[in-house]
Amino acid sequence: MPEVVPGPWLSRLCPVQSLMLAKAKECWEQENEEREAEKARYLAERIPSLQTRGLSLSALQDLCRDLHTKVAVVDEERYDIEAMSGMEGRKKMFDAAKSPTSQ
Repeated sequence: MPEVVPGPWLSRLCPVQSLMLAKAKECWEQENEEREAEKARYLAERIPSLQTRGLSLSALQDLCRDLHTKVAVVDEERYDIEAMSGMEGRKKMFDAAKSPTSQ
């Protein structure tokens, strides 16, 4: 393999590459900031703030039970989605389509 000899073009290329990398980094950081701001805005719209001031002990316990029930439902749905999206889920769908009882 021939050895690459640095020429005058190399000294011009490095500053251009450095400027391009700096601009790309700046754009990437701006995109991350915009994404975080959008996430915060979305969560603020969709999730109401939790008001616990002035609640009695029994009201707080009821609130905790309700939240726990909602979390359990979401966890079950997430587990079902993950199971169906994985290889086992694909096998189950394929087997169900192949079986004569599904026809």
